Amino acid sequence: MKVLLTGCVLFFMSTSLLAQKNTDVSQAVVTYKFRSNGKDLGGELKLFTNGTQARIARQGAQTEQQFLQFKEGATYQVLNSSGVSYTLKKPFSDYVKAEMLPGIDTIAGVPCKKAKLFIRSNTIEIWYNNDLKIKGTPMITIAPGMGLVLKMIRNGNSETIATNIDYRKIKAEELNWPSKWSNLLDEPAYQRQIIESRYQTVQIFNDEQINFGRKIDNPAGEQANLTYHFSGGTVILKKVKLPETSAGQHLFAELVQRSNGDAYDRTGSVFMIPVDKKVSFLQALQNGVQVLPVYNGRNGKKYQGVTATDEYLPPLELMRFFTSFGVGHFNEQAKIKGYNWADSVVYKQDITALLPSLQGEVWIGVFIGNYDKGGHKASLYFKYYPGDEGEGGNQKKDWMLPAFNTTNLMEMSGQEYATMFDKDSLSVSVDVPAGLKNLRLRYLTTGHGGWGNGDEFVPKQNEIFVDGKRVYHFIPWREDCATYRMLNPASGNFGNGLSSSDLSRSNWCPGTITLPVEIPLPDLKPGKHTFKVAIPLGKPEGTSFSAWNVSGVLIGERE
Repeated sequence: MKVLLTGCVLFFMSTSLLAQKNTDVSQAVVTYKFRSNGKDLGGELKLFTNGTQARIARQGAQTEQQFLQFKEGATYQVLNSSGVSYTLKKPFSDYVKAEMLPGIDTIAGVPCKKAKLFIRSNTIEIWYNNDLKIKGTPMITIAPGMGLVLKMIRNGNSETIATNIDYRKIKAEELNWPSKWSNLLDEPAYQRQIIESRYQTVQIFNDEQINFGRKIDNPAGEQANLTYHFSGGTVILKKVKLPETSAGQHLFAELVQRSNGDAYDRTGSVFMIPVDKKVSFLQALQNGVQVLPVYNGRNGKKYQGVTATDEYLPPLELMRFFTSFGVGHFNEQAKIKGYNWADSVVYKQDITALLPSLQGEVWIGVFIGNYDKGGHKASLYFKYYPGDEGEGGNQKKDWMLPAFNTTNLMEMSGQEYATMFDKDSLSVSVDVPAGLKNLRLRYLTTGHGGWGNGDEFVPKQNEIFVDGKRVYHFIPWREDCATYRMLNPASGNFGNGLSSSDLSRSNWCPGTITLPVEIPLPDLKPGKHTFKVAIPLGKPEGTSFSAWNVSGVLIGERE
């Protein structure tokens, strides 16, 4: 015991002498490194401190600068985004308080005490010294007012540690202290600016009305960045120039929709129109469905523009969505205690798989089938999120072919409903070029129509055949529609307590998107192949009939 006590005394004497040696030094540059599970992660962080002010500078280009003002007891975060600066000032006292722990250690030649914090279910251990004149922390949210933090470990495995302290005078350009703080924001507003600065947003449509019976007065020609209205006002379309993308990038489509008078759940689709063939869906919107190639069903009906031909490609569906029962417009008319209706529906989907077709100048459209003069309001954004650090090069120019799309986007202009499944499968033949690998079919399906016995409410098997061989089959069905009750203020309520929006449906719920399935086709060789979609369509009941909106795009990687 005496030996141990003597050892402790010697340790404390040595650390005390070391602290005394550096106590009068008020300026320094502290360099930190990063480790995970004991392995170096590369990169570094520097803390420039003069005792009263400090700046945290991480290696690499940063849109945010972080400062500590010790006399005020406050941190400053400055974001530079799109040529505008935003500032968040936050007192040290607003940060999570640390719990002191026993133990002492020496980090970069400085004796350190130990403490612990709990932040969002993360345990943060820190080693710090509060006897020195130099102060600061490598992470602005962790112990900014506890002196000099030299080491921190998150959840026992992620480590930030000081590896060097250069005691010297700090230059003005190293501290880089702003002459003024611009656009002071509260924390929620600042955090939103931080998040939005990390990705690129391209606005396609802004609060556009999609309604039936609209007087069409479109701009002349095919001008870019102007909204065109078609099919009685139920389709909006715009020619936009989308950015070139890089490897690893993610693209999300985000649609914000609310009722502007229509109380019902409606089929919606976000789509891109291929225009590199002799005939395009754009020509049909401009001149009528009669310009489209016809698919002749064995039931005697003619279906316009639903399958690819040598001279035509159907619209490439980016996102299938379904409007809710009257969100927004009918909120005040359907007040129920404890029912907090949403102001709008936000549909957001990862469409990175379709990026190769979404670069440069393209036509983007939104369809909402409705018969209402008020209809709906919608905004559409494309959001581009950077890939992982270290990924370089351009996005692969994968091969892509929209093979079929039976969603009658021109419903209000006479395009036939997809009822061809009653007599035969939907069939399309396509040419697959050489030099491709990892071929797959991105398939999207939803059943519609009827009342209790219609395919909207009856599970039906979908089968996919390639050259007569079944390659995929499943029953598309959603049983979670009741989850979205707060999006459906105008939904009818039944005597048993259920709402119409609660009912299970064929792969869709009011106020949601429908996700595609990706069907691998590893054995598909170059050449012509025939794809068939088989669904046992329900029989008509009076004036009610069933239909299936299916779309499929073939995707392959170029070798």
